[in-house]
Amino acid sequence: MPTTSSALGIDFGTSNSAVGYLRDGQPHLVEMRKGEATLPTSFFFDFDTRDTLIGTPANTALLNGDEGRYMRALKRVLGTSLMHEKRQLLNERVTFVDIIARFLKQLKTQAEKDAGHSFTKVLSGRPVVFHGKDDPREQQAEDDLRQCYEAAGFTEIAFMPEPQAAAIAAGAQKGYGLIVDIGGGTSDFSIFQTDAQGETQILANHGVRIGGTDFDKSISFDAVMPLLGKGSQLNREFGTGTTDTPNAIFNDLATWEKIPFLYTAQTRRMVADMAKLAVDPERLGRLETTLTDELGHEIAFAVEAGKVAANGEHANAQVKLDFIERALAAPLSKSQTNAILMPYATALYQGAQDTLQAANLAPTQIDQVIYVGGSSLMTFVADAMRAMMPNARHEFSEVFTAVATGLTLAANR
Repeated sequence: MPTTSSALGIDFGTSNSAVGYLRDGQPHLVEMRKGEATLPTSFFFDFDTRDTLIGTPANTALLNGDEGRYMRALKRVLGTSLMHEKRQLLNERVTFVDIIARFLKQLKTQAEKDAGHSFTKVLSGRPVVFHGKDDPREQQAEDDLRQCYEAAGFTEIAFMPEPQAAAIAAGAQKGYGLIVDIGGGTSDFSIFQTDAQGETQILANHGVRIGGTDFDKSISFDAVMPLLGKGSQLNREFGTGTTDTPNAIFNDLATWEKIPFLYTAQTRRMVADMAKLAVDPERLGRLETTLTDELGHEIAFAVEAGKVAANGEHANAQVKLDFIERALAAPLSKSQTNAILMPYATALYQGAQDTLQAANLAPTQIDQVIYVGGSSLMTFVADAMRAMMPNARHEFSEVFTAVATGLTLAANR
C-alpha cells in the first residue's frame, strides 16, 4: 500500500481547478476524469432533473442545450457583496459561498476516494491580489474563500500565493527567476532566487486583476457584440433623431460571471423595446435571441475557441455564432486579436517591471522566466516578457498543474 499524506493542496482556479496529495513522498494530482488532472470550475443547475452538475458534465450540459442555469468564473465574485446574497436555484435558496463549497467538496471527495482516507487539512492557492493592492475587498475575499473551505468540511485551512507554489514546483536552476502566472481571473508575478543547494527563496510577489476571462471579454466586446447591436443606433421614441444603444448590456454579456444575471424578464423587455426602435433591427434581433434562448455562455465558449485559433495563427480564425443565426461568425485574425489585447500586454509588462523593482533587480539579472496558467500560452504574453528579458530562458512546462503540484509539496512540509 502506498504511503499518503494527511494534507491536500488545492488550486481553486477561475477556469480550472486541481487537487493533490503526497503519495510515497511524491506529489500526486488526483484524476478528475480518466486522464484529466484538472476540473473545469463550472456549474450547471439542470431544470429538468433538478441535479447540480460540476466541471466537465456542466460544460457538456450547456453545450448540449439542456435546460438549466450555467455558472463559471465564480472566483471573481470573492470579496464582493454578491457572495452572500441568497438566490433561488432549483428548489433552494443558496449563496455563492454554498455553491463554491459544493465545488470544493467535490475536489475533497474525489481526493478521499483516490487516497482511501479523509482529509480535513488543506493548503489553498490564492492570487497575489484578488481585486487590487490596498483594495478593501482583499481581506474579505480571503475570508470568503476560507468560509467556502469550512463549509466544504475542512478544519485546517492555510493559503499560499499561487506563483510561490509554482516556484516550488518548478525545480528552478541556480540564479534568479520570474514566475509569470496568467490565470483566468488574475495575473501574478513572483521573483525567486535559487541557491547552489536547490533551495528557493521568494524575493517579491506582485499581482494585477487581469486574466484570461478579461481577454475573452475584450474580444467578445470588440469583435462579437457589434453583430448583436453594439454601436448601432436607436430611433428616439419621441421626436426625431437617434441615440446609441447602451453599452452596459453588451459589457455584461461579454463578462463570464455576469452572464447568468441577464436572463430576467426585465432585461428581455428592455431589449425587446430596443429592437422595436432599432435602425438596424436584425442585429438587435440577434441580441433578443441570445437572451430568450440563454445563449450567453455559448458565445463565451465560442469566443474562447476563436481566441485559441487566432493565437495558433489560423489564417481563417473566427468566432462561430451559428447557434444564434445560420452561418453567423465574427472573423478574428491574429493581428486583430493582438490589437484588441494590446492594453493587457502593456499592463503585464508593467506588472513584471513592478515586481523586478520590488526585488531590486534589473531585467538583465533574470536567468529564467517560467510561465504558468493556460492564458500564459497567449503569444502576446511571452512577447511582452521577451521584450523585457531577452537573455533569460523562457520555459513553458506544466502550465495547467504547476500551482497544484507546488501546493501539494508545500502543504506537507
